[in-house]
Amino acid sequence: MKKKILLLTASVAVCAFFAVQCYSQSLRRSSTSESDKQYTEILDQVFAYVQQNYVEEVDPEVLYQGALKGMLESLEDPYSVYMDKSEWRSLTDTTMGNFGGVGLSITKPAESTPEKPAYVEVASPIDNSPGFKAGIQSGDLIIKIEGVDTSTISMDEVLNMLRGTVGESVTVTIRRGKTLEFDKTLVRAVIENPTVKYGMIGKTGYIALSEFSTNTAKRFDEAIESFRKEGYTALIIDLRNNGGGLLSTAVALADKFMEKGIIVSTKSRIAYENSVYYASRAKTTVKDIPVVVLINRASASASEILSGALKDSKKAILIGENTYGKGSVQVPAGLLNNDGFKITVARYYSPSDANIDKIGIAPDVEVKYYEFTEDEEKAYTELVKAEIIPEYAENHPDMTESDIAAYADTLKAKYNVPVQYIRKLIRNELDRKKSSRLYDLDFDVQLNAALDILKDKKRYDEILSKSRTLKQIETEKNSEETKKAE
Repeated sequence: MKKKILLLTASVAVCAFFAVQCYSQSLRRSSTSESDKQYTEILDQVFAYVQQNYVEEVDPEVLYQGALKGMLESLEDPYSVYMDKSEWRSLTDTTMGNFGGVGLSITKPAESTPEKPAYVEVASPIDNSPGFKAGIQSGDLIIKIEGVDTSTISMDEVLNMLRGTVGESVTVTIRRGKTLEFDKTLVRAVIENPTVKYGMIGKTGYIALSEFSTNTAKRFDEAIESFRKEGYTALIIDLRNNGGGLLSTAVALADKFMEKGIIVSTKSRIAYENSVYYASRAKTTVKDIPVVVLINRASASASEILSGALKDSKKAILIGENTYGKGSVQVPAGLLNNDGFKITVARYYSPSDANIDKIGIAPDVEVKYYEFTEDEEKAYTELVKAEIIPEYAENHPDMTESDIAAYADTLKAKYNVPVQYIRKLIRNELDRKKSSRLYDLDFDVQLNAALDILKDKKRYDEILSKSRTLKQIETEKNSEETKKAE
């Protein structure tokens, strides 16, 4: 079933941001040239003319939004965009790391039918949140919010109703199972967006970062302290599907590994946007330990800043796939009506002075997932559309790994799909009714590759010693292109 998820996890539009204090600076800059004044007057003139003369009455907000969208789209920069109230609030919620809400991670089907109304489903309650304390469970359906049927409204409308002023209450109607229904009144509280998950895999500490918010560095420190108590001997930082976040947070995390040198620099035509961020020996907390960073095509922006800094400084090796390639910096700015926008103000450069925009960062060890044949892709689609697995998982919620393997083998006999992908589908469905697992060693070939390399210190050291900086890679590529041109 296709679902809209309350996350921006894989969205590469979540960018490396400067601190909020930059909002006012960017807005304070005003043009004074005669041509700029002339164009502003023309815009006002067209706005007024359309309102007074168009064949039908026009909502001024529609004209305002159209003008802003068109202005920013004319820059031909996918990261400079207008954001309406809902988009702006979602952005500030994720980058600031907390918001007023009820603490429920939710999903909602894209389509609603009489047989399957598009009710909101609870993926998981956030620990110690109002929803958690009220006993709301994974798999519960929110069928009403303040008496409004959730199958009839959009996800944005759901979010607008659940989030709000801290201390105010909202009443939700819960359906548990097929018939049990009850109301819960939840008092909104400050909710921290959980961006860091961690645990031990043997003697290796594993940290998965979903984005870079204001709280990420603090939670990262908590993870490292936990690993120390467990006696960890190696570290894996998982940045796969991490679309970015705060530039300051990426710098803070890199500083925990680097004792000296440049972490990242930003270059712009605006003087105050030109900055160089240096590592501080006093802030270095992770030393003399093998580190692997997992990356993929959805690792972008702040993820690439951290990856590039650790690669250039030879503090880690990168495993996985080439990253997205977003080497620009955006500043978000709020507007008086609670809309907002963000524009590109600078480009960032790695410690070796390389910019990876539209190029990305190549891993030191490339590991790709198995690619389906045409027949396997067709069979996989048929299996998902059949919705056999959701129904089976609903009736067998306590399946063990051996149960999962046995059922996968049964499905494999009918559907020509690699069995590990079938097992993954089953686990995903089971996890919708409980807290999602931190990792899946049966399926995750990239994580397994990292663990294998970390077990062999000699191999790790050899890969690290041969690792080239991003600037060296850039120079070699440019040299090759020059030779081809000649």
